[in-house]
Amino acid sequence: MEKSITQQIESSETRKKRALKGVIISDKMDKTVVVKVSRIKLHSKYSKSYKTSQNFKAHDEKNEYHTGDEVVIEEIKPMSKDKRWRVVSAVLPNQDDKDKEVVSDKKQEDNK
Repeated sequence: MEKSITQQIESSETRKKRALKGVIISDKMDKTVVVKVSRIKLHSKYSKSYKTSQNFKAHDEKNEYHTGDEVVIEEIKPMSKDKRWRVVSAVLPNQDDKDKEVVSDKKQEDNK
């Protein structure tokens, strides 16, 4: 009996935390940001995809993230009535997109 309890405790401690990516829509609170996470779902009957979004309050210890930043949040134990997430990091823009812009600029210059 004791082995099963310790196994449950170990498995809960090593449980992988959920991580979501979203955009900050509000940073007006102290050490808290509101993150909007958008998902694309598939309707079960009509097989049509549709977009849904959900807002999460996340803990930002240093107040370093601001409105419009794309961030990754992870699940933590409840900090308050609504806060159950923590901002892990900001999502950096892809380098591939910057390379494409540079290439397209060079092509435009060549055409002139």
